[in-house]
Amino acid sequence: MRILVVEDDPDLARQMKAALAGAGYAVDSAADGEEGHYLGDTEPYDAIVLDLGLPVLDGASVLKKWRRAGKKTPVLILTARDGWSEKVAGFDAGADDYVTKPFRMEELLARLRALIRRAAGHASPALTCGPVSLDTSTSRVEVDGELVKLTAQEFKVLAYLMHHRDKVVSRTQLTEHIYDQDFDRDSNTIEVFIGRLRKKLGVDVIETVRGLGYRLNEPDPKGDKSG
Repeated sequence: MRILVVEDDPDLARQMKAALAGAGYAVDSAADGEEGHYLGDTEPYDAIVLDLGLPVLDGASVLKKWRRAGKKTPVLILTARDGWSEKVAGFDAGADDYVTKPFRMEELLARLRALIRRAAGHASPALTCGPVSLDTSTSRVEVDGELVKLTAQEFKVLAYLMHHRDKVVSRTQLTEHIYDQDFDRDSNTIEVFIGRLRKKLGVDVIETVRGLGYRLNEPDPKGDKSG
């Protein structure tokens, strides 16, 4: 999952990036509204953290421009004030949730997890597909109740597929959502991660859709679909 943080306070931005990266997200950042708007308009994000009090272009204006352009990415706004009018203005601009500064990183992470789940159509923090379960709150992966240890990149790939269960996800899409903007991306590595996941999970839940990508669905009782 890939997150954009738009925050002009360098210390807070650094803290959020570290917390999000530590939680397994790919993270990009912008220090003003203009840059933030550009990134949110041109890059695919699973959620955006947006400060309202930004230089160059304020956060509410950035959000309104995204929504007018049809961008549906979940947006969590940050505000230094707890006045009801600012919160209302943020929601009216198209925000999905808010956090008032100062805040605990645990709350920010929990709210982002919930936003991403809801955007993908999931209510529970536990995502399941047949015998495979992934708990978004603990980053724990199990098969038939047994813990499966994954690398950070393997977990990112599985998490994205689990959030988009039953949908075809291309290699390009996976690459764009598991790496941040500065990473030297190579979509060929996705095949490697998929191969490792199949081996570690030990169950047939990742289907290769020829020429299109991958789809996570219930194990096929008739045989192997990993082709």
